[in-house]
Amino acid sequence: MKFGVALATLGLVAQGSAFVPSFNARQSFVGQTVAHAAAPASTRHTRQVLKAVAAAPAVETEVLTRAANEARGLAMDSIAAANSGHLGLPLGCAEMGAILFGTESGLSYNPSDPQWINRDRFILSAGHGSMFIYSWLHLAGYDIPLEEVKNFRQHHSMTPGHPEFPSSQHATPGIESTTGPLGQGIANAAGMAAAAKMAAAQFNTDKHTIFSNHIIALCGDGCMQEGVGAEAAAFSAHEQLDNLIIMYDSNDVTLDKMAEFTMSEDTATRYKSYGWDVVTVDGHDLEAVSKALDVAKSTKNGKPKLIECKTVIGKGIDAVAGTNAAHGEAGVAYTDESRKSIGLPEEKWFVSDDTRSFFKDHAASLSKTYDEWQGTYKEWKEENPDKAKMLQDGIDGAIPSVDELMAAIPEFDQDTDIATRIAGQMVLQPIAKSCPMYVSGSADLHGSNKNYIDNGGDFGVNLGKSYTGRNFYYGIREHAMGSILNGISYFGLHRCSGSTFLVFADYMRAPMRVAALSELPVNYILTHDSIGVGEDGPTHQPVETVSGLRVFPNMDVMRPADPEETAAAYAAALDRKDGPTALILTRQNVRTLKEIPVATRRQGTLKGGYVAKKEEGDLELIILAAGSEVQHAVAAADTLGKGVRVVSVPSMFRFDQQSAEYKEEVLPASCTKRVAMEAGVSGLWYKYVGLDGKVVGVDKFGMSAPGDIVMKEYGMTADNLVEECKSYM
Repeated sequence: MKFGVALATLGLVAQGSAFVPSFNARQSFVGQTVAHAAAPASTRHTRQVLKAVAAAPAVETEVLTRAANEARGLAMDSIAAANSGHLGLPLGCAEMGAILFGTESGLSYNPSDPQWINRDRFILSAGHGSMFIYSWLHLAGYDIPLEEVKNFRQHHSMTPGHPEFPSSQHATPGIESTTGPLGQGIANAAGMAAAAKMAAAQFNTDKHTIFSNHIIALCGDGCMQEGVGAEAAAFSAHEQLDNLIIMYDSNDVTLDKMAEFTMSEDTATRYKSYGWDVVTVDGHDLEAVSKALDVAKSTKNGKPKLIECKTVIGKGIDAVAGTNAAHGEAGVAYTDESRKSIGLPEEKWFVSDDTRSFFKDHAASLSKTYDEWQGTYKEWKEENPDKAKMLQDGIDGAIPSVDELMAAIPEFDQDTDIATRIAGQMVLQPIAKSCPMYVSGSADLHGSNKNYIDNGGDFGVNLGKSYTGRNFYYGIREHAMGSILNGISYFGLHRCSGSTFLVFADYMRAPMRVAALSELPVNYILTHDSIGVGEDGPTHQPVETVSGLRVFPNMDVMRPADPEETAAAYAAALDRKDGPTALILTRQNVRTLKEIPVATRRQGTLKGGYVAKKEEGDLELIILAAGSEVQHAVAAADTLGKGVRVVSVPSMFRFDQQSAEYKEEVLPASCTKRVAMEAGVSGLWYKYVGLDGKVVGVDKFGMSAPGDIVMKEYGMTADNLVEECKSYM
């Protein structure tokens, strides 16, 4: 039997090495195919696909159809009760949910152990459709009571408007990432897939497989339009993340209009050109979705998988189905009649006994796989105690204490002046040795950011790389890098950092914000921190960026003044477990503040602010500064007299968390004469100097000239600070 004929008997059409379930939807995409380049390898892959499809388990169509309609009912009822939410995706993707959570082809999970390390991860990238995941988690047996489903979008519920990663604010089991900003979920999934590849390479043995995860994300046209998705797709194909599956809810609709108003590309072909395996299926055909997922999970060919699921948005509410009106809650007015049309009783939030029983049986089937894995895990731990300890440390987030980390970092030569990015390079090496689960990466700037882990190897499988490598090459993809870092952190085993020039942090503000919201301990190494960048000019001189990051809630922004403050900043960043830290480092050399004891600089940095130079007489003036400007503050104080105190403020975030007594000790209220200096916008410093204080800052864009000239031109010198203080006093 020829390949195409064989697949046709299974409801699929083949061309080259691709396969596509055929179907008749509202636009009759019968036999649509996405072909891969013909080659001998494609013939082998064709045979693999045929074998995998033939072996795909049959699905229980009747019970899964009923479950899909009951999931639609849960979404309708919860969104109607809240009078808020998005009906389109939960209704349009209901059959996909049934396959994901109710079949062998779908997710491998255990609702009784939501944190099982070998579970498949599911990410709802199109987070606005959150009732999709809440409904299916509830049906699947996760600890999300029906009452919480009813409390959708209500105060303190487990079912917030968009999925939120479990943190101090929310604890919804089964939610793997915070989603809502479109496209980021695709990149989160890429990060999780990379983390899973690392974990498998680090911990699997010839005898025992501990990690065999698949990462599955559901996205829509909005996710596909956002650039972060394209960046992540290119990265994933290049790094051969064949454990990554994207299910694309392709319904030809966006919020404002039908997708044709803004979208004319062939998305499937675009992904194929990246190097993905691509198939197109009828998203309402349970058999087709099941077969596509089964093949995607069983095919290990170095290619991530895109399953384009053609669906009808808002399916089940005929008045709006297939139109952009179905995206939000416009269909609420028609839910009562629609519930009847899909066979639901008048009882709201109805789930039949048959559906409950089906998912109870499915959970029992899943638990058998879980129990088998537990047996393997037990044997593996006994035979690999060193690996087992390393894995447990990763699970627990165990790292050396901050004091142990700083003890591992030798003191710097106090007579040598170096840039804090160079100091960071030197600090990173003992940090990496102390923390084997720490990984780093850069957006094509390792040589400038100086954040390469020596002897750590490079992540990937081509060009001599290995999935055990600890250095990621993200390419010029800052937005994806930020979201991939979040994905690595969500996976829960590795501590990660990513690096670029500070000014380009604006490319990844969105995922940095989500990291802060989700309390992820991601580290950012951001170099070339001010107008001191010099000749590259105002496009590369981040006068506003440090303050722009400081205003994020739960973001620790550390701008160290010299190598010893840099050592403490790195240790503090790694020690932090409840949110991200941005390390802001200089391109240019700074003076090592050898007149300040090393212990004072390091311990003071941990508190965010400290007295760097104490007055020798009655306190008359306090000068505050951060980063490269602390050296100027110390020099100015020497000139201004004995009544001047200098306070270094490497982290406003940390200093603001100190006790009132400590803050009074550093900044006594009795001294109201205060001047702050930083080579950036001045606004935030007024909370320390007061409205009557003075800030010597840079409240305009920079200029193209050698760095020392730009600094002088904008008043970032000790001499100018002296004059400003005299004028102020």
